[in-house]
Amino acid sequence: MPLTLDSYRLLGRSGLRVSPLALGTATFGTESGWGAEKDEARKLFDTYVERGGNFIDTANTYTNGSSERQLGEFARDNRESLVLATKYTTLRRPGDPNSSGSHRKSMFASVEASLRQLNTDYLDLLYLHVWDFTTPVEEILRGLDDLVRQGKVLYVAMSNVPAWEVSRMQAITDLRGWSPLVGLQVEYNLINRAAERDLIPMARAMGLGVTPYSPLAGGLLTGKYSRADLTAANAGSGEGTRKSFNAGLGMVTERNLAIADVVKEVATELGRTPAQVGLAWALQNPDVTAPIIGARTPEQLEGNLSALEVDFTAAQLARLDEASAIELGYPHDLLASDHIRAVTKGDLKIETRR
Repeated sequence: MPLTLDSYRLLGRSGLRVSPLALGTATFGTESGWGAEKDEARKLFDTYVERGGNFIDTANTYTNGSSERQLGEFARDNRESLVLATKYTTLRRPGDPNSSGSHRKSMFASVEASLRQLNTDYLDLLYLHVWDFTTPVEEILRGLDDLVRQGKVLYVAMSNVPAWEVSRMQAITDLRGWSPLVGLQVEYNLINRAAERDLIPMARAMGLGVTPYSPLAGGLLTGKYSRADLTAANAGSGEGTRKSFNAGLGMVTERNLAIADVVKEVATELGRTPAQVGLAWALQNPDVTAPIIGARTPEQLEGNLSALEVDFTAAQLARLDEASAIELGYPHDLLASDHIRAVTKGDLKIETRR
């Protein structure tokens, strides 16, 4: 059945209701070389909220703080109706080693800065943005719990963290009675399904709502790339654009373009755009709570929101899955083999020697 932005879902094992598509605000501001000017950003915000959307994602350093500042201004009149999610850990002041990282000093200073920029006295959801492989997990979890107890943060979550660290942290919160993790933000799309190896199964087991970022693979699934972008000359052209940025990251490959071709084929069959098909594929995954969508214009946003109406046939889903399939690797492939499944199910006679 078609969804709408007010078809609210619970975030993980919390009671927090969020829209099935979150509005990403990394495009609020042009400091990154692309994005929307303030008036356009306001239109994006209004379009999303007027359609019933309540889940808005930002970070402390998106567009050098413009994202949070603009969002704080736009949300002033209906703050209580919105679920504002932000993140900490990325560098806020070059040259200051304690203005980044997962540690307590960075955490508290970043939250205070976000509260000022968002013009609010609490954050609905705070993500640890990027794992630093340095700070002890107990320090992180105790700091997050203190923020929740102080009322400055309501829920806590993780982003870009190894699965084994997240599962360890969730176990610690359960044992110590600290605020549990309720969300996991990961890159997940038809181009990059690596999260299916461990992160998404872990989130399912640990009660975390998955909120994928870059569900259109940086625009690669929108159909705007071609085989011409495979050449070094074209990949290096257009400096300062999102297209050249993705090319520089090595995302424009023959494999990825082949996946995008299948997306375009399915889109044609459905009378939809490739972007809508890419988003709808992520939406239909029962382990996904809310993909995070970004846009530079209201027209782009309206098009992305129409992904809520896409309904695949089983055959179309199978084609998309087959085109983008990845090897899960060890131990997953071993455990899925017919021999191991037969052994563990007791279907084979096993000789026991003393």
